[in-house]
Amino acid sequence: MLVDSFGRVATDLRVSLTDRCNLRCTYCMPPEGLDWLPKPDLLTAEEITRLVAIGVERLGVTEVRYTGGEPLLRRELVEIVAATTRLDPRPQVSLTTNGIGLARLAAPLAEAGLDRVNVSLDTLDRDVFVRLAHRDRLRDVVDGLAAAERAGLTPVKINTVLMRGINEHEAVPLLRFSLDHGYELRFIEQMPLDAQHGWRREDMVTADEILGLLKDSFDLSEDDPSGRGSAPAELFLVNGGPARVGVIGSVTRPFCGACDRVRLTADGQIRNCLFATEESDLRTALRSGASDEDLASRWIAAVRGKKAGHGIDDPSFLQPSRPMSAIGG
Repeated sequence: MLVDSFGRVATDLRVSLTDRCNLRCTYCMPPEGLDWLPKPDLLTAEEITRLVAIGVERLGVTEVRYTGGEPLLRRELVEIVAATTRLDPRPQVSLTTNGIGLARLAAPLAEAGLDRVNVSLDTLDRDVFVRLAHRDRLRDVVDGLAAAERAGLTPVKINTVLMRGINEHEAVPLLRFSLDHGYELRFIEQMPLDAQHGWRREDMVTADEILGLLKDSFDLSEDDPSGRGSAPAELFLVNGGPARVGVIGSVTRPFCGACDRVRLTADGQIRNCLFATEESDLRTALRSGASDEDLASRWIAAVRGKKAGHGIDDPSFLQPSRPMSAIGG
């Protein structure tokens, strides 16, 4: 099993399929984009499925989430999902996406066995969307959400980052939109993972502020007073339920003590924390003929060194050199 020195067990594997993205969201990358990873550096579909199989069959991984960049840009996505759902034991398989192209791919992904999707949507205002993402693609995202619902990729979850002075006024409309369509909304505090390293704590809309904005219009009550366990989101029943809304306070309400995640980047590096400053290279060993047993041993060693927490509040905190698009959410 993937156990760190604090006794936490990693069972949730996040796999980045590409660092490329077709949006340029301001909290992730500059308008001109980034220098993408060279194609030879990326894991092939076969290499990805081999490493995922090792995680599931040998190391106790029970949930696999494919991310990016934008994973829908990966040509072999449907085949990778199908190979993952054929593993024994079968993991839960999900996808985090910006939704562009999901209208076309939702049905094939469902047929391949994908269980559900998380779709990023920060605004319902076309002008604000263009300002944030530098692309006029709001309709594509909304259509992708509807297609996911029709395909049975439920519960369809929406991820929203609120930014001060830009879209914080949309907290209530976004929740109403989600309730009207049967989606589950998750508000996420903005994290220091932008390529520009321009994150400032004072610009971040905190979890407390988000709840304050919602409570002016909705009755919120804790979904499970016993706690959230390893789940990142604190869940609240809306107007008595059954509908729920989540708040992920990664910065002000960290859940590091119960974290069960490990990440595999698109170029084959193991990251034991989203904010890690060190990585463990599996790609070189993989391409040098390492056995599954040796790869599993390297993976176990990588997770063992996980720190107690992300340390954002520590004066010595250093933002990772890789931005979110190159790490994978």
